[in-house]
Amino acid sequence: MITVVLASKSPRRSQLLALVGIPHRAVPSGAPEEAVAGETPRDHVARLAEAKASTVAAGCDDGQLVIGADTIVVLDGDVMGQPKDEEEARGMLRRLSGRTHTVLTGVCLMRKGRAPAMGVSESRVTFHRLSEEEVCWYVGTGEPMDKAGAYAAQGVGAVFLRSIDGSFHNVVGFPLDLFYRLLPDVGLSLAEIRRGPSHSA
Repeated sequence: MITVVLASKSPRRSQLLALVGIPHRAVPSGAPEEAVAGETPRDHVARLAEAKASTVAAGCDDGQLVIGADTIVVLDGDVMGQPKDEEEARGMLRRLSGRTHTVLTGVCLMRKGRAPAMGVSESRVTFHRLSEEEVCWYVGTGEPMDKAGAYAAQGVGAVFLRSIDGSFHNVVGFPLDLFYRLLPDVGLSLAEIRRGPSHSA
């Protein structure tokens, strides 16, 4: 019987797996997330997704599917991860205001005895123009502090989004469509993993 392990502490990724009925347990990987000099944003998220999955997979058995994922926001070639403090969050939102940016999520599936299945999802997100009052108020809610790019498309931050071109779930942090299309590469179907035992995440 296949069980699913999410190599992440993200409650949003866990919620999205639950949305499509996949029982799983969450195991934070602890893999370092530093950038590598000369690395493109797409290579960055792919490498980190694989690193997270492989770190957790090392402690798993043959009956487990391990999922690694990493999400970043990219504007003008600059990668925006999670803000380290409120001032950085305000700065990110000021830069995103009235602009279109890219959200990239790397996904890696690992199952012992098979090659890893990997892919990157890309969405383009356009913000409405934000006033300084809106920026400060939103940061004051606390919502931006653990989000790439300092906003949550599935939360209060949704009111600032003018449009999304691509997967909405990618912007939230886990592209369900890409995950679904990668499953056959590790010899699985959605029906098989939805039948697994239930775990709290």
